[in-house]
Amino acid sequence: MIDSRPVLVNTRLDDPTADHVIGELHRRGVPVVRLDTGRPEGVTLAVGAGAGKDWRGDLRTPTRRVDPHGIRAVYHRRPSPTASTFPADDPAGHQRDFTTAQIRHGLGGLLVALPDCLQVNHPHRNAAAEYKPVQLTTALASGFTVPPTLITNEPEAAREFIRAHHPVVYKPLRHTDYRENGELRTIWVRPVTAEEIDSSLRACPHLFQKQVIKTADARMAVVGGESFTTRITLDGDHPDWRMDYSLVSFSPVEAPATVRRSAELYLRTLGLVFGAFDFAIDRDGAWHFLECNPNGQWAFVDPATTRGITVALADVLEKGVSP
Repeated sequence: MIDSRPVLVNTRLDDPTADHVIGELHRRGVPVVRLDTGRPEGVTLAVGAGAGKDWRGDLRTPTRRVDPHGIRAVYHRRPSPTASTFPADDPAGHQRDFTTAQIRHGLGGLLVALPDCLQVNHPHRNAAAEYKPVQLTTALASGFTVPPTLITNEPEAAREFIRAHHPVVYKPLRHTDYRENGELRTIWVRPVTAEEIDSSLRACPHLFQKQVIKTADARMAVVGGESFTTRITLDGDHPDWRMDYSLVSFSPVEAPATVRRSAELYLRTLGLVFGAFDFAIDRDGAWHFLECNPNGQWAFVDPATTRGITVALADVLEKGVSP
């Protein structure tokens, strides 16, 4: 019997990662509804609950129509930040602020409230798992090797940590927009010395971590009880390989069994269906946990690994139940 229930993919228009999964679902004949809750132009809904029934009715995009009650899974990939454009003649933005909140809590809230519907990952769990302290606490409890780490806004504490654990790198606690002289900048992971630390550190907490002297990095995606790992080799010695993809090469690699087991425990602990883990591999072959992005990208890795992740995600979404 053919299952006609659709998978809903919540993402922006330009999302190559989601495109891989949508293409695989299409090839299997699984109905797919794609929308962007942050930019819901052309989306209409009329759904109700009560009298013993959960949310039922009509959700329409410019090309699809679905009863929310029948959605088997929602893949929350990368929707745009919610921003209403209504009304246009609102100089102070008060009405736009109101309508933006209603979109977020109405349309977005509906999708996360659907009963008997797999959420990959539930946005509330994604949000909780993005906090670096939560990641490090869970990583330690899951058995990962974690480099010594300090979060502080006290300059002398930072200097003491750097002297004790040299070499040390600085990492932002969250990647967010940062501008200098009106220009958007990216804050990379970078080495830091005790002499660089000054009173400006007091403005906010900063994360410092002992630098792993590594031979390679690794990105491991885990979904549906399977792991797919890419070895990342950098032609250079900068601690952040994302700075220049032209210097990076990717190749499939098998993660150690202990690392795979810790990753499964990590995801169970945080209630995640999917996670993208980053590791540093040292000269002795030990794997050091750096972070886990609960909604990390993976379409940039080697083709074999990209294909494996695509198939595993499509398997989970097609079934519509947690693995």
